[in-house]
Amino acid sequence: MEFGLRDTVVLVTGASRGLGAAMAIALAEEGAHVVAAARSVGSLEEVAAQGHGRISTIEADMSDETSVAAVVPEVIARHGRIDGLINNAGIAPAGKFVDQDPQIWRDALAVNVVAPMLLAQAAGRHMIEQGGGRIVNIASTTGVRGKPHLVGYSTSKGAVVRMTEALAAEWARHNVQVNCIAPGAFVTEAQKAVTESADLHARRVAKIPAGRMADPGELVPLAALLVSPASPFTTGGVFVVDGGESGKL
Repeated sequence: MEFGLRDTVVLVTGASRGLGAAMAIALAEEGAHVVAAARSVGSLEEVAAQGHGRISTIEADMSDETSVAAVVPEVIARHGRIDGLINNAGIAPAGKFVDQDPQIWRDALAVNVVAPMLLAQAAGRHMIEQGGGRIVNIASTTGVRGKPHLVGYSTSKGAVVRMTEALAAEWARHNVQVNCIAPGAFVTEAQKAVTESADLHARRVAKIPAGRMADPGELVPLAALLVSPASPFTTGGVFVVDGGESGKL
């Protein structure tokens, strides 16, 4: 199936590694002009080198509202439009809730909720003016079902799910589709503590009906579909990709 992504312009945040890098590279392979945003310039350049000349980079700190505010205008300045936004950047501070400094939750909300809202608002203005666009928010299964020791993260990702649904309802009449993907356990750098420990890995996999963790590339087809013109009637959806874990009783 052709996604129709050739020569579309897509912004991907948190694109220096993991799921963001996999999505950025795959979208470029589909012919999109990808703008990859993250804090790590060196890692971004490594991703761009795999993009067949179709990935450009922006250094941006999602915890800094001034930095976030500059991203969409830069995309427009480079390409004259923005067709897709994948809000992927996020942080997941872990710890016992009773012991956590409230600033830790504020940081999680800043990166995981405020930054995606600001980017969606800025991109949405242009999408509405140009007659349409697609926004994909990357949440988490912890935003669908809470997880102990990840209270701030679970709360922030739950907010992303509700934001997705509300924006989808508000912008559907403007031909702007807004959807959400909630990944489960993927083999990324963020999961190194799990993947590098035989005991932790075995315990993690035991909770997944599919019997394994997923490769980042397994998220790519769904993300490509949702950020493409090929899904014009799909909006407000929350797509869980977790090997059946959250579907268990």
